[in-house]
Amino acid sequence: MPPKPSSPSEVQTLLSNLAMGESPRWHDNCLWFSDWGAQEIIAVDLDGESEVKVRPQFGLPFCIDWLPDRRLLIVSGRENLLMRQERDGSLVPHVDLRNLSDQGWNEIVVDGRGNTYVNGGPGIIALVTPDCSARQVADGIAFPNGMAVTPENGTLIIAESHGKRLTAFDISLDGRLSNRHVWADLGDGVPDGICLDAENAVWYADVPNKRCVRVREGGEVLQTINIDRGCFACMLGGPDKKTLFIIATEWRGMDKIPQVAQARTGLVVTIEAPAPGVGWP
Repeated sequence: MPPKPSSPSEVQTLLSNLAMGESPRWHDNCLWFSDWGAQEIIAVDLDGESEVKVRPQFGLPFCIDWLPDRRLLIVSGRENLLMRQERDGSLVPHVDLRNLSDQGWNEIVVDGRGNTYVNGGPGIIALVTPDCSARQVADGIAFPNGMAVTPENGTLIIAESHGKRLTAFDISLDGRLSNRHVWADLGDGVPDGICLDAENAVWYADVPNKRCVRVREGGEVLQTINIDRGCFACMLGGPDKKTLFIIATEWRGMDKIPQVAQARTGLVVTIEAPAPGVGWP
């Protein structure tokens, strides 16, 4: 069966005028995401009503997820810190990642056991355990980007943007990663943010190809959503977790990030998905 294309008419705009959105998460009946260009963490409901939840005082990148006790974690990428929001709204250091790498950090996922995985630096993944100890558990990742953990906490999948593939690891009970293998070779695909669905497929956002793609393990393309700007990240959410949220921006290159932010071409768009989201985040 050929992959299913999606027409632009099926895609609905939920929110516009964003500087540079990233790191979407479905939480408390809203889509939360980071606007890197505006230094804001925003929540938007299904009616398009949005609210700035946090105004981090650090620059991009800053990706988000939650601990099991519902405290927010924010990766302060340039400062090489993992920050935590306390009940009173204050931000405090959760873990100092500089001992592992001082080359910047990017994405984050917290699994169902409360283990936190953060990637970045020279192509590495760090494990932060519930007792706030941190250690490296993988390396050699070709520009690490979005991560997802399967519902049973048994597999971590990571987007290797420069490798044009999704790579998987087995997760041991203590959080260590092993048995690295290619989950899907994406051909010309350049994966950024990813999410999992209940049919064991992965959605990945693709900036240069201006699309969001659903693939099966092994690389079979199941569905492609083409839009008119770079797709940075995606997340399944909504009451039944069958709404696919895509964060997209007109990308002009790493050397023109200030211009990208000033242009405010960022969108959150939605489309109905064939299967609900599962796993973490």
